[in-house]
Amino acid sequence: MKKIVYLTILICGLISISGYIPNRAEASGSYKAKVYTDSLNVRSEPSLESSIVGAVKNGEMVTVSNEEFGWLRIKSDRVSGWVAGYYLKKVEGNVVTASATDDSVQKSSAATQATVLVDALRIRAGAGLNYNILGYLKKGEAVTIMDNREGWVGIQTPDGQFGWVSDRYIVKDAIQTVAVSSGKSKGLKGKVIVIDPGHGGDDPGAIGTKYESNEKKLNLSTSLYLEDELRSRGARVLMTRTKDEEKPELSHRVKISESAGADAFVSIHYNSSENNTSGILTFYYSETKDRPLARAIENRLADGIGLKSNGISFGNLHVLRENDTVSSLVELGFLTNSKDESIVRGSDYQKKAAKAIANGLEDYFSR
Repeated sequence: MKKIVYLTILICGLISISGYIPNRAEASGSYKAKVYTDSLNVRSEPSLESSIVGAVKNGEMVTVSNEEFGWLRIKSDRVSGWVAGYYLKKVEGNVVTASATDDSVQKSSAATQATVLVDALRIRAGAGLNYNILGYLKKGEAVTIMDNREGWVGIQTPDGQFGWVSDRYIVKDAIQTVAVSSGKSKGLKGKVIVIDPGHGGDDPGAIGTKYESNEKKLNLSTSLYLEDELRSRGARVLMTRTKDEEKPELSHRVKISESAGADAFVSIHYNSSENNTSGILTFYYSETKDRPLARAIENRLADGIGLKSNGISFGNLHVLRENDTVSSLVELGFLTNSKDESIVRGSDYQKKAAKAIANGLEDYFSR
């Protein structure tokens, strides 16, 4: 027994001296992917609480070798570690399988007019949150689009000021005119959809009983998959929060929807219960305004995404009750059920849920 102990200590010492740390098992079938954000932190473990070991830049190609509940293990020429999966797009050969700029404003030789959707939109000196704020635009103001860079557009105001704004909060006038004038356009093209990732900041929401999964993080990752799905179908998407540390007030989430004149509002959650309850629940508040949307979404979730659907239910919830926009809230599984928690942690389930919700929205608007 002593010899085994001494040998273990010796091996650990050699590992410490050499700096070698064995990698965790990697999934077979690695693939190339492209980064679609200004600067993406690379972490030592698949968690926001883990240490940052480096960063990869917008447009950089990396190799993905493993996946854990929305996090991807990547390797570049400079760094290896874990990154949030929704900022990467898989590349087949030389072609990106899904563009992060689907439905973003495309650069063209002809300048495009657009209208601001929110009450106070920051104008920045560059295409990113780290640039200085030059001023603000008000809801309804007209701007001219001059350029675009992965989620940001370069705009010029009527008085000649140039700057950059997030493309989430403006709409090209051609799209807006169609949506407003007819009010009956089929499908999702041109529709303004607000996605509300529940909880956030110091409010974690439900905590998983087996893996201690954090609801606020699952809400956000699922919402970002839904955003990509809706944008690929021509919708304009607004998010009530885009970061883990953000925690908008419930009233502010509703205000985003109403200020934008949104066509629909969907709040994303994962559930908890003292009983060993399993499955999906879809909520509505108003029988006349909200129930048809809830039914359309539930019909698609019930098609089979990995968990059973428990149907639709009345919910006296602030983001539904106080919202003039057609609204629904979905609970995509119970984190207090070990089977549910194991399933919903995976990106495959979250992507299926996002596609089902998008299909439900499309069905609703195609009635």
